[in-house]
Formats: sequence, structure tokens, C-alpha cells
Amino acid sequence: MSDFLLYLPDFARALGVTLVISMSAAVIGAFAGFILQAVCRNNRWLFWPWRTYVWLIRGTPYLAQLAVFYFGLPAIGITLSAIEATVLSLAIYSSAYFGEIFRTAWKSIGHGQLEAAQVHDISAWKSFWYIQTPQALRFSLPLLGNQFILTIKESAVASIITVPELTMTTGQIVANTYTYIVPYTLLILSYWLLAQGISVGVRILSRQALEG
Repeated sequence: MSDFLLYLPDFARALGVTLVISMSAAVIGAFAGFILQAVCRNNRWLFWPWRTYVWLIRGTPYLAQLAVFYFGLPAIGITLSAIEATVLSLAIYSSAYFGEIFRTAWKSIGHGQLEAAQVHDISAWKSFWYIQTPQALRFSLPLLGNQFILTIKESAVASIITVPELTMTTGQIVANTYTYIVPYTLLILSYWLLAQGISVGVRILSRQALEG
């Protein structure tokens, strides 16, 4: 018990760093994925560049993408801090996944509703924003929650570029104390708490959306 209390301040700080970088990246990624999918999905000039982007991002490991941002960009004169590189690369990485979630959600809307909107002379723009998007967001809430959780887990990769998040902090404690059970138990518990917090939030939002 004394070991748990001893490590709690370090884990509290690391938990804050993990929360900031992962939530920042997830929010930016979700917004970017939404906008890019909305703009590109029915545009013949942008559709294939967007699909290629999604294919490349989802087909390569996040570790390699982070390395490009942190170690590769300085070669062309762009230097980012470890946290900046993590947030930017993780946002780009997650945007492809969020975009696919929104694509699936929009496709789930029945064509009958769109045809009815056309009959009532509702423009495509108004139909998209006021008919399709609200339903798509309600449909996609569980998937969005899962992607937020996955983004938190992916943030652990940032430990390789010395971001003081949960995984790096655990490694430092283990290296300094040669103890394993308590630090890794706290690591698992920290990620579990973050995931449960998001899951509870998504359930509350889903319930409110259904009641609304």
C-alpha cells in the first residue's frame, strides 16, 4: 500500500499529460475527419485523394508516423517538440479512423428520408446538416467513444520520444526501483479509468440523444 501512495503523485502528473495529448488529438482528429469526409465524399475531385489518405494512414503503424513527425521533419526545417509532434501526428492518424466512422454513419441514413427531403424542396445542404448529420452523430456515438479510447491507448507510443505520459513514467519508475507489480498495476488501472470514464460519458450522451 505504501508503494501505491509513493507513486501516486508521479502517476497523477502522467495521467494529466496522457489526458491532454490524447484528448487534444482525438478532438482535432474527430473534427478533421468529420469535415474532410463531409467535403470529400461527394466531390469527384477530392474523393480519391481523401480515400488514398485514409488508405495510407490506416495502412501504416502509428509508430512510423510519429517517427516521421519527430525525427523526419527537422530535415526539412520543421522542428516540433515531443508533445507537439505527438498531438499533431496522433490527430492526423485518428482523423482517418474518425472519417470512416462518419462515412459509415452517413451511409446508414435511409434513402427514403433524402427522397422525401427532395420532394419537399429541401436543399441538399440543408438535408445534409439537418437530416443526415444529427442522425449520423447519434448512430456513431458508440463508435466515436471507442475511437477516443483507442486514441488514448495509442498515445502510449509517445513514450519513445520522451513524452512524460503514463507509459514512460512507468518505465522510469521500474528502471529506478526495479519493482514491477505496483507500477504496472497503476499503469493498467490508469488506462482502465480513462476508458471507463469515456464509456460512461458516451452512455450518458447516447441516452440523452435517444430521449431527445
